[in-house]
Amino acid sequence: MPADLNDYFKKKNGGSGNSGGDGGNRRPPNLNIEPPEFFKNLGKKAGILYAIIGIIVLLVIAKPFVVINSGEVGIKATAGKYEPIPMEPGFHFFIPFVQKVLTVDTRVRIMNFTSNEDVSSFNQRGSGIQSNNAISVLDNRGLPVSFDLTVQYKLQAASAPQTIATWGPAWEDKIISPVVRDVVRSVVGKYTAEKLPQLRNEIAVKIEDNIRKDIESQPGQPVKLLTVQMREIILPQKIKDQIEKVQVAKQEAERTKYEVERAKQEAFKAAAVAEGVAKAKEINAKGIAKAVKIEADATSYANIEIAKSITKELLELKQIEIQGKFNDALKVNKDAKIFLTPGGAVPNIWVDTKNTQKTTAITR
Repeated sequence: MPADLNDYFKKKNGGSGNSGGDGGNRRPPNLNIEPPEFFKNLGKKAGILYAIIGIIVLLVIAKPFVVINSGEVGIKATAGKYEPIPMEPGFHFFIPFVQKVLTVDTRVRIMNFTSNEDVSSFNQRGSGIQSNNAISVLDNRGLPVSFDLTVQYKLQAASAPQTIATWGPAWEDKIISPVVRDVVRSVVGKYTAEKLPQLRNEIAVKIEDNIRKDIESQPGQPVKLLTVQMREIILPQKIKDQIEKVQVAKQEAERTKYEVERAKQEAFKAAAVAEGVAKAKEINAKGIAKAVKIEADATSYANIEIAKSITKELLELKQIEIQGKFNDALKVNKDAKIFLTPGGAVPNIWVDTKNTQKTTAITR
């Protein structure tokens, strides 16, 4: 125990031990109070205590550990040299002042090439979104065109140490952005500005395929490309006006074509109706003619058959029958005159001479 603390407790215990006092003052009795055992041994353990406190302060200042979160990997550098194997998510120790750990993001990242957004508002560390100016391109006639794209990608975790060692922390500005710009300019430069909106899908596929091919051909395949989306094609105003005029002309041509086709269809319909009516009338006339012919043929056939059935004997029989009827008539009217048809054929005609106002003809 330090001497000053011992002296303090001795003084508290009564000092010299006199029971009386000058001037009639009384001193308190000597209670003989001993200090706690902790304070007695404090002097012996002070060095250890100071060492522990020093170590704690050193740990707080040096911080020889790091926590790697999900979606990240740690890259440990010893004396400035990156270790090839990344540190997985979790709690890790390292040697302060000799080693350091760089944490890199392996989640999906987005790089926008845009003309409508504030570029600086998205370029914040840790946001995972980087915004660049729109890609300016010259078509095959030298007219300026701009493209808005969105590229999604992520850093390959297994090769992250090699990627950072080769390209540095700003690896995406050296790998993604230059490749995207070069590919877009190479592909679009083969077309005229007027064709770009019409061939939008074809151009988008070519851009994505070529970007993917160039990214995957990088040594060690540091980046995995997910998607490339073409958002907008920004054309010069005069090209827009020209395209609009062409579209209006095409729409007018299509409308005219539609009207002509509609007129043709109406004419075909009317012709078909007229042809149908004519055919119906023709069929009806043919039916009537056929019916008349059939009836005439039937009558002719009947007449022929009747003619075939009339024989000399039949005519003589008929004449006899008619003559018999006339004979019966003469019995009633004896003054009647009888006339026969030429050749003696039937019918025979008689006239009642008794009544000159009445004439009767009988034909059988």
